[in-house]
Amino acid sequence: MNNHILNHLPYKSSFRFVDNISLLSENEVRGEYTLKQDSFFYEDHFAGNPVTPGVIITEIMAQIGLVVLGIFLILKETDLNFNDDDENLFPLLTSTDVSFFKMVLPGEKVTVVSKKQYFRFGKLKCYVEMLDSEHEVIAKGMFSGIIKNIELKK
Repeated sequence: MNNHILNHLPYKSSFRFVDNISLLSENEVRGEYTLKQDSFFYEDHFAGNPVTPGVIITEIMAQIGLVVLGIFLILKETDLNFNDDDENLFPLLTSTDVSFFKMVLPGEKVTVVSKKQYFRFGKLKCYVEMLDSEHEVIAKGMFSGIIKNIELKK
């Protein structure tokens, strides 16, 4: 339903951590991602007992909770066509404050829920939570960033 926004994400292949957007509005976003068991970061973190690194958990939260919502708001604000593929939108994370409560193992499906705190002067600030399949909090925190529309020179 809201997956048209995925065409605007600048991430490709092994660094795109969004499978589905189940809710998307001016004030919040909810999306899911299933961690692939053969992901590159499990090889050495930790050998024989893989655990998702905190930086990857933070990235999943940022991609769904800040970037998806930010691109949605930018497109809405500028009246760009939601169905066009715009390769000029670049997310810039400006700050995070994340607390971690549980480990995430390979193969787990996580849900990210983000609620907008404010969006002004091109800056977005959100309260973001990551939940496991039992709806228990894995991590939560505040994320801030901007989405820049940059014309690339070819």
